[in-house]
Amino acid sequence: MGGILRPDAPRQGRVTTFSWTMDLTDNEEDEALQELERLRQEHRDLDAAIDALERMAVSDRLQIQRLKKRKLGLRDRISYLEDLLTPDIIA
Repeated sequence: MGGILRPDAPRQGRVTTFSWTMDLTDNEEDEALQELERLRQEHRDLDAAIDALERMAVSDRLQIQRLKKRKLGLRDRISYLEDLLTPDIIA
């Protein structure tokens, strides 16, 4: 997935800069779509797991927090891929 755009983030203090190109080949677009679907499924699975754990009388709060953190990371990656695959429309 050579052309899938990943942030190139050299850090200077707390400021992060990004540089990438928005030109995807058909193959890269297909790979991004496949990854997007996989991430969406994992996000749904985590949501179900979190719900099940929260309904338990004795639940592991630390495990729930870890799952929620993972879910947020997935949401960020999903948003990134959706933005990547959605063409910019200048009105």
